[in-house]
Amino acid sequence: MAGHTQNEITVPAPLDVVWEMTNDLPNWTDLFSEYASVEILSAEQQEHGSTTTFRLTMHPDENGQVWSWVSERITDRSARTVRARRVETGPFEFMDIHWAYQEVPGGTVMRWTQDFAMKPGAPLDDEGMTQRINANSRIQLELIRDRITERHQGGERPKPKPVPKPAPRVRKPAARRAAGRKEDAA
Repeated sequence: MAGHTQNEITVPAPLDVVWEMTNDLPNWTDLFSEYASVEILSAEQQEHGSTTTFRLTMHPDENGQVWSWVSERITDRSARTVRARRVETGPFEFMDIHWAYQEVPGGTVMRWTQDFAMKPGAPLDDEGMTQRINANSRIQLELIRDRITERHQGGERPKPKPVPKPAPRVRKPAARRAAGRKEDAA
């Protein structure tokens, strides 16, 4: 038996905005809550999109375990689709992902479909991983929708607040400075 999930959300932003933001891999750490880093290993432009091989590293899980793997992602802007697969499969026999984008009145539907099978002895079986992926996909899709909406409607991300300057150093009165030197010498 293999696992299959399909989750979607409507983002109240034009397709071009949703496409650009969700396919900007180096910024996935700002778009998703689960990724600590994205390392681009290779990228090749093609007529309708690109093929990118990259390493994803997650934030530590509840047990302190850090998960990382290499994936390949092929975008086809003219078809409004992305196909991805895990190159380093980890606990999966295989993991294939399909993202589809569709313009609708008021925004863009983004749909994620994942097909996979777990290896024997993996921490979860196909059914358990299906439940985990469905639950997490919904969380991540809502987060992505909210972050794209915020940035699209409010323009660019707000600039970070300036770091407060340290308070000016107060000079000690001459008598205390002299006393301090004497104590240091003792």
